[in-house]
Amino acid sequence: MTAYQWFVFFLVVQLIHGLGTWKLYEKAGKKSWEAFIPVYNSIVLMKIINRPTWWTFLLFLPVINLIMFPVIWVETLRSYGKNSTTDTILGIATFGLYIYYVNYTQNVTYIKDRNTIATTKTGDTVSSLLFAIVVATFVHTYFIQPFVIPTASLEKSLLVGDFLFVSKFNYGARTPMTPIAAPMVHDTLPLLKVKSYLPKPQLPYFRFPGFEKIKNNDIVVFNWPADTLYNMYKNTDVRHDKPIDKKTNYVKRCVGIAGDSLQIKNGIVFINGKKLILPERAKPQYSYNIALDGKVDIDFEYLLKDMNVTDGAGFKSENRDTLFVQALTFENAARFKNIPGIKSVTRYISKGPENGIFPNFKNKPQSVVNNWSSDNFGPIYIPQQGKTINIDTKVLPFYKKIISEYEANDLKVVGNDIFINNKKATTYTFKQNYYFMMGDNRHNSLDARFYGYTPEDHIVGKPIFLWMSWDSNGKGFNKVRWNRVFTTVGGDGQPQSYFQYFLIALALYFGVDYFLRKRREKE
Repeated sequence: MTAYQWFVFFLVVQLIHGLGTWKLYEKAGKKSWEAFIPVYNSIVLMKIINRPTWWTFLLFLPVINLIMFPVIWVETLRSYGKNSTTDTILGIATFGLYIYYVNYTQNVTYIKDRNTIATTKTGDTVSSLLFAIVVATFVHTYFIQPFVIPTASLEKSLLVGDFLFVSKFNYGARTPMTPIAAPMVHDTLPLLKVKSYLPKPQLPYFRFPGFEKIKNNDIVVFNWPADTLYNMYKNTDVRHDKPIDKKTNYVKRCVGIAGDSLQIKNGIVFINGKKLILPERAKPQYSYNIALDGKVDIDFEYLLKDMNVTDGAGFKSENRDTLFVQALTFENAARFKNIPGIKSVTRYISKGPENGIFPNFKNKPQSVVNNWSSDNFGPIYIPQQGKTINIDTKVLPFYKKIISEYEANDLKVVGNDIFINNKKATTYTFKQNYYFMMGDNRHNSLDARFYGYTPEDHIVGKPIFLWMSWDSNGKGFNKVRWNRVFTTVGGDGQPQSYFQYFLIALALYFGVDYFLRKRREKE
């Protein structure tokens, strides 16, 4: 739905509310017209049901309002003496339309000083639970979201089993685009493994202002642009177009930002003609061929474990003269060079053409057209909002998905002519910024080299804090990577754990709490 369509829908909802409650407003000593004025009617209604005015704000927050609407329906009915279980069920089951029946057919009396405190233990529990869900959903949606690292694409910087807190406010919180969805879950309901949302309607994209922009080398959580899976648990060949905010969450390093020219030469990223200098914490990994002289017996299993190499490694032939290691840092590669019995350590460079490389030209893979690979790629321009480029059939494959899918234009190609929204076009102006996301584990990362640009409206947030790290291969006490618990994700230098400070603060809290309780008992 467009912004205009949502505005019309909003006015219709206000009209429905007014028609169903204007008599109830009058019985509460208000004017009937007050039931029809958008936003103001909600403020007045909060006074009628004896609830705080700030609840009005919650009614306009997507997903949270799904929790609040039933509460408001029930509270409205109870403000006019409709307190029975039947009234409550009818109010919720009819999506509030039961209020119409009360408004037009029942001679009810407004209870001005109604007690809003639950009178039963069950009611108190339900009220507390609803409040907790609202608060948690608000924090989850607009401030901090928990996230777990599922793959090794950022290995060494972020490990499989790392549990993160992802900040929504650094880059600006994005309001939910799928308003009818279960709170605090992504695209699938746990256990049931069914969709957690209705794909329609969709809200227009909106993002609150952030206090920083995405920079080169930032680690970013985003919705995977190429995601067409029905859910995260079933990988089928059937295309399923998912709403933007329900696409699978990915985490990669943003190597190129809007307006950059990016090129990869022999696996090294260059931005605007200059080598991209990675931060100290980044540990890029590449595949290596390690040639052996066969005269020295080397315990590779111990070496790879000591180097914390988690990706695949194996001999390339039966005579075991060459070991192939999929993911080695530069430091570990240099370490191999100093081991007796190793003749050479050569970084593997993927030569073109390589299948699957972005983009796909008509009838031919991109790799065949430009001889590109995952290690030799580009140069390409990363689109910037407001910038205009010349387009023809040769460059169109780079921006076809942007024009037709991400920016929702009608794109047609007739011979060598390009038509956008039924008008012949030789230029195109981008409507939003785009980013180029890559994993540090260069040969084990499904990233922008394969699916292309990430639109700004797909950005979720910035990982800021690692609160737990779980090693599935560890045993007992060592299943927790204690040196990673309570560490920051960004920043200069090597990560430092703040876990001991947390334990000290926790001990102080319980100590002070115990002391205060004892003092109150004496008094």
